[in-house]
Amino acid sequence: MSDLALTARQIRYTNKAFWRNPAAAFFTFVFPLMFLVIFATLLGSGTVTLESGREFNQSTYYVASMAVFSVITACYTNLAIGVTFQRDAGILKRTRGTPLPGSAYLGARVIHVMIMSIVLVVICAAFGWVFYDADLPTGVDLFRSIVVVLVGSASFAALGLALTPAIPNADAAPPIVNATILPLLFISGIFFPVGPDAPQWIETLSDIFPVRHLVDAFLGSFYGPPLFAFSWVDVGIVAAWGLAGLIVATRYFSWEPRK
Repeated sequence: MSDLALTARQIRYTNKAFWRNPAAAFFTFVFPLMFLVIFATLLGSGTVTLESGREFNQSTYYVASMAVFSVITACYTNLAIGVTFQRDAGILKRTRGTPLPGSAYLGARVIHVMIMSIVLVVICAAFGWVFYDADLPTGVDLFRSIVVVLVGSASFAALGLALTPAIPNADAAPPIVNATILPLLFISGIFFPVGPDAPQWIETLSDIFPVRHLVDAFLGSFYGPPLFAFSWVDVGIVAAWGLAGLIVATRYFSWEPRK
């Protein structure tokens, strides 16, 4: 059987295992919608002033930002924690000893979370369209949105795998993963829009990391001008971070539990 066929079968198995774990499915799919409802209800009744000085409906803003949050949660947080738990349980080591190629196993995990992220973005967009009158992208904007989601999900999946060598054990996985991503979520415009009054150091720091660029790229592709300017540079920066994560993961990824 070819590696491609093995990867396809492993994707099917990974998908079955995911849906048979209610806790994983709940946190992956319900969390973004829960945050969307909370933020849109508490903070979405007015308008927000963007860096450009334009005003934008805040509830509609949260539809896009929570879609990005769902991509990061599925592809970075869940993947890094899940793989670490499997490593410490010896599952990765046993899998490595089977005829299944390691690339097929990890490739299936990455493709699975990418599929989940696409489904989550569609759910958030549909939820926002029904309950918050959010606009849906069409034409060129739809194509750009698809590209952004694919690049963003693949890049953050690579970064999630790259983080696993730095996690000493399964117990340390949730705090380490959340410590690396939560501050970036706050300063990058996920939970609160970064307006023109934000301190310069936040602007400078957030520009270094990929979360801010994924947010800007998605807002620009999803809603487009004149509210948001779309730039392929943002997509390129996210892709560059993903490539760096892939290089680190290829070099340092461990299939055996840490001593």
